[in-house]
Amino acid sequence: MKFRMAERSLFAILLRSPWWISLALAGVIALIARLALPAEMFWFGAMGGFPFLVIAVMAARRQMKEPSAARVQQTLEAAGAMSWRDFSAALEDGWLKQGFTVNRRHGRDAEGADFAIHKAGVTTLVSGKRWKAASLGMEPLRELKAAIDKAEASAGLFVALGDVTPQAAKFAKGNHIRVLQAPELVSLLRDTPLGTASRG
Repeated sequence: MKFRMAERSLFAILLRSPWWISLALAGVIALIARLALPAEMFWFGAMGGFPFLVIAVMAARRQMKEPSAARVQQTLEAAGAMSWRDFSAALEDGWLKQGFTVNRRHGRDAEGADFAIHKAGVTTLVSGKRWKAASLGMEPLRELKAAIDKAEASAGLFVALGDVTPQAAKFAKGNHIRVLQAPELVSLLRDTPLGTASRG
């Protein structure tokens, strides 16, 4: 069984926070140990900060891979100006480079989902045609959920450039649907020049 860290645990929160916060906590623990403990006990007390040092390194590595704010904005503007033909080709290219098998859905199969992507025995249905919508509400997510149930897929993915309403976010979380937004979308498309993706 794969271990999954609770989203609201201290370590999970620190992993999502700037890396220097964890480093500072490790330093504070070391300082307290230096002031409060005898010299021969210092290292034992300072070791209490070791987990925070590990988290600082993990968070720093993760954050170094994240796109800059300027890159995110540039990619979102480019994606928002694309046609569905070009944008869908860019998505497909991104998934293929990540090792997914990608199948486009056509006709009645396309109701609620535009792609089925497969990797490691897991099938995910993807809805992307409404990526330009300013706000994501419940209806397209319900359509994706119906497609997931009909296809007996493992999960769903909804591509959205706009905001997600609180109700939609709650529905997605409760129905194994992940909303692919700015940073993750930029990471997916980082090696695909937008507008020039192969259309097969």
